[in-house]
Amino acid sequence: MSHLIAPSLLSADFANLISDIEMLNKSEADWFHIDVMDGVFVPNISFGQPVIKHIKKHAKKPLDVHLMIVDPDRYFADFKNVGADILTVHYEACTHLHRSVQAIKALGMKAGVVLNPHTNINVLEDMITELDMVLLMSVNPGFGGQKFIENTYSKIAGLKNLILQKNANTLIEVDGGVTLDNAPKLVECGADVLVAGNTVFGSSNPTETISSLKHF
Repeated sequence: MSHLIAPSLLSADFANLISDIEMLNKSEADWFHIDVMDGVFVPNISFGQPVIKHIKKHAKKPLDVHLMIVDPDRYFADFKNVGADILTVHYEACTHLHRSVQAIKALGMKAGVVLNPHTNINVLEDMITELDMVLLMSVNPGFGGQKFIENTYSKIAGLKNLILQKNANTLIEVDGGVTLDNAPKLVECGADVLVAGNTVFGSSNPTETISSLKHF
């Protein structure tokens, strides 16, 4: 499988969101990455279910919804109902992670777990085979435009080894500071999905930038 590109709508122009959605529909992007922040788990607030419901009406590609919120289990059904296809929750926010993952799957969504930069991949050793995806944060969650954390490369490689050892089919997604410069090395280390926000939406030609991220 060639790697996937999931532009982050957190960096889109909210005054012209439909225009940006249509651009992504026509581009080589594979997923829409949607960051949900509550101002508690992370020091920022983004958008919730009403906005996602409207995005779903126009998006022609899967919605990859990343929950950066406390007590995420309360909202799984709500995010399913507004159109989430993939739902990722933070290891750091779930007291009973296995139960959370099973609840997401029971609702018919793909289930992923997110690890913050300080969290070791070994915490997923006992349940990696249960996961459709692991999202590695390559910046501290909460704000776009941060500097990429270099340790992410070895973390991706270590996670890839774990996945192979356990004979799992888990995808590795990377979010934070992804650029045209580091994308090839991320994929080389084992990343399957690249989330790109500022790199795409800050570009003078986002469609071309997505294509460049897809082909190198």
